[in-house]
Amino acid sequence: MGNLVDIQSQIEKLQKQAADIRSREFHTTVQDILAKMAAFGITVKDLEAARKKGPKGRGAGKAKAAGGARAAKKGAAKSAVAPKFRGPNGETWTGRGLMPRWLSALVSSGRSKDEFAIKA
Repeated sequence: MGNLVDIQSQIEKLQKQAADIRSREFHTTVQDILAKMAAFGITVKDLEAARKKGPKGRGAGKAKAAGGARAAKKGAAKSAVAPKFRGPNGETWTGRGLMPRWLSALVSSGRSKDEFAIKA
């Protein structure tokens, strides 16, 4: 296994093995997925929505529901916060939380954060 040709040959063999395993296990994997979808009541629409949200979207529904219940108990209505800063490409920031990357980059290049403040 000392030279490049040997390693490339092994890679090719392993890739063929992986393709064989994938084709053998495809049908059973699909059946497993369908069974889990049926057990949890998951639809294709649910999967498409989850794909659009990406990894950050996992579990977000529970957190939002819990936060909404807490707000309703306190009698306080949550409202959107108006942006206080606008970037050159239309990005916005409310001024809450960490400074976004676009603004941080501009400030580190010598620009002032106040240049991007939205005038009332």
